[in-house]
Amino acid sequence: MLESRGGISIPLSRRRMLGALGLGAAMAGVARAPALADVSDEILTEAAVLRDPEIPPAGNAHGDVTIVEFFDYNCPYCRKLAPELAQVVYDDGKVRMIFKDWPILGPVSVYASRLALASKYQGKFAAAHEALMGTSSRLTEPRIRELLSGARIDVDRALKDMAANAATIDAILKRNNAQATAFGFNGTPAFIIGKFRVPGALTMAQFDQAIADARKAARRDKE
Repeated sequence: MLESRGGISIPLSRRRMLGALGLGAAMAGVARAPALADVSDEILTEAAVLRDPEIPPAGNAHGDVTIVEFFDYNCPYCRKLAPELAQVVYDDGKVRMIFKDWPILGPVSVYASRLALASKYQGKFAAAHEALMGTSSRLTEPRIRELLSGARIDVDRALKDMAANAATIDAILKRNNAQATAFGFNGTPAFIIGKFRVPGALTMAQFDQAIADARKAARRDKE
């Protein structure tokens, strides 16, 4: 797991400690997140964490379990994990996947996130995400534009949309960073699975178990 080395930052507060607490789950390394709906800060509500309206969902949009991944496009561990995670989501069929850009590895990572998020205005966020995650080389701004063009994204339009919607995109990145900081994540990749905090990569079997645990927890919460 990569440690944070820069990117967008916010003032530290009590939220930094929230994710370090909670009940243990059935799996080693997985902890129960704070009761999201009970956290007073609006960026840490269940809706804000699991259902940010500005981030298009992948997987099953109506799934019964949501996985949130905090990632950086220049993180090699995120890239290595991407096909396995995609397979888990596909095989399960009932997982709603949310990719939260957390560009902590420098200005190019921020540029990649902004341009990928701008691609959503032409309905191509998923394509942009896959294209940037699918490369094995370190990204540069020209390489980012090349990869997006190869994914049949109108890069000129994306650049215009990135400029026109700069405030909205920056607000998304600020929310993502605030949430990741609140949960105590130190690097990418990091996950929220249902209401469990997972501060690092899992194997496919571990993802399957975490999803099952999240479903069990959701059923208990309804009882």
